[in-house]
Amino acid sequence: MLDLLGIGNAIVDTDVEVDDSFLQQESLLKGQMTLIDSARMTQLVDSLGQRTMRRCSGGSAANTIYAAQAFGLNTSYACQLADDENGRHFFREMQDAGIVTSQISAMNDEQRSGQCLVLVTPDAQRTMCTDLGVSKDFSYARVNESDLRAAKCLYIEGYLSASELSSQSAARSAALANASSTQVALTLSDISMIEFCRDGLSAIVGDGVDTLFCNADEATAWAKTDRLDIAISELKDIAKELYVTLGSEGAEVCNLEGRWQVGGESVVAVDTNGAGDMFAGACLAARLQGAEAIHAARFANRAAARVITQFGARLPSLADYQLLRATE
Repeated sequence: MLDLLGIGNAIVDTDVEVDDSFLQQESLLKGQMTLIDSARMTQLVDSLGQRTMRRCSGGSAANTIYAAQAFGLNTSYACQLADDENGRHFFREMQDAGIVTSQISAMNDEQRSGQCLVLVTPDAQRTMCTDLGVSKDFSYARVNESDLRAAKCLYIEGYLSASELSSQSAARSAALANASSTQVALTLSDISMIEFCRDGLSAIVGDGVDTLFCNADEATAWAKTDRLDIAISELKDIAKELYVTLGSEGAEVCNLEGRWQVGGESVVAVDTNGAGDMFAGACLAARLQGAEAIHAARFANRAAARVITQFGARLPSLADYQLLRATE
């Protein structure tokens, strides 16, 4: 049986170390994700010169599904890929991990798979510049309806709200999940999605979701307040179970049984890229394997703390995920 079906962007991440002056020079908002086109991507890559670049398949939901699979779930990922180097790289890495992934689509030579430039500053903050490529028009045709009906849970990334077609595809998937008794989990993804793509996010939320993931800034932005307690009260109205990550302080967990703050782990952060994705993947894996919400959050905090001690949004190997799960 399929445990978890994810839908989202298919992005190949390229991590590069920079200093704050580079962000200022390129007029980039530190710590945020900015959507760019292919021409701007080419210009940024040229400006980086000879800096070392590390490439890995990514995208928010893809990282979460990868973690969930590595922690023991049976997963599938619906996405849109072009027949190019990045598309083939993404498909191969997901397949090698055991994740059933959408086939590469027949595209013309000018269309490209998505890529994200992750600019990491010395304080471990990551500033992302994303060229969605063909992912910007994620089609519902990529979703296997039989898998969706059979899955225990559907996971949707908020980044799909960036385009009308993608948000419509996500909303339609959520509606089918609700009609099929498949749980719906959603991440708000990034504060920029809330500020600029709120209508798309609201369409995906619909009448509510089973599980919602966000960080404190996203929570307060959604509620249009500077008080986290008010934001949590409002988010509880749209989610049966809520996880608000608090960085090194851990996470707030709320569901019908109660509310808890689960402490985090003290580590030296190298790269915070993917911490939220890892948290969601570890949490969903634990919950779908029978753990209580508070225990799932504790494991998710450990996993997120582990991933930020290195560069990249994923652990070096599948064995590293399995070792982390085994020591829980």
